[in-house]
This record gives sequence, C-alpha cells and structure tokens, in this order.
Amino acid sequence: MIKCNLSRMLGEKKLKISDVSRDTGLNRGTLTRLYQETAERVDLDVLEQLCRYLGCEVGDLLELIDDGDKLL
Repeated sequence: MIKCNLSRMLGEKKLKISDVSRDTGLNRGTLTRLYQETAERVDLDVLEQLCRYLGCEVGDLLELIDDGDKLL
C-alpha cells in the first residue's frame, strides 16, 4: 500500500489545502483526495509541483507500507 503524507506535512507547516491550491494552481479536489488518501492515481506533474512547493522529495510525500501481503 502507498501512504500519502500530505496531511502530516501540511499540518507541520500549518498550511491548508486551499493555501496549496491557490499557491500552486493545483486542483483542490486532487489535493483533497491526496490529503484524505483516497486518490487512486496521481500525475507526475502534480507530484513535482507539490514537492517543489513543500521543499521535499517524492519519498517524503509518498511511502510504501508493507501491508503483510506478498507480491508475486
């Protein structure tokens, strides 16, 4: 499972989804889905803009969580 750390990162920086949307031009719905971890796909340009805005790496924003299932 892939975990999105956007909610934690925004909390640490005391930012709101509306701040990020306004400052980056990213769609608020896209940001909300990432924040709530309901997104099923993310465009690379969205990841790039978020990482540049937050001053982080992709690995800081997204992480692979071992859910106990073995991959075949």
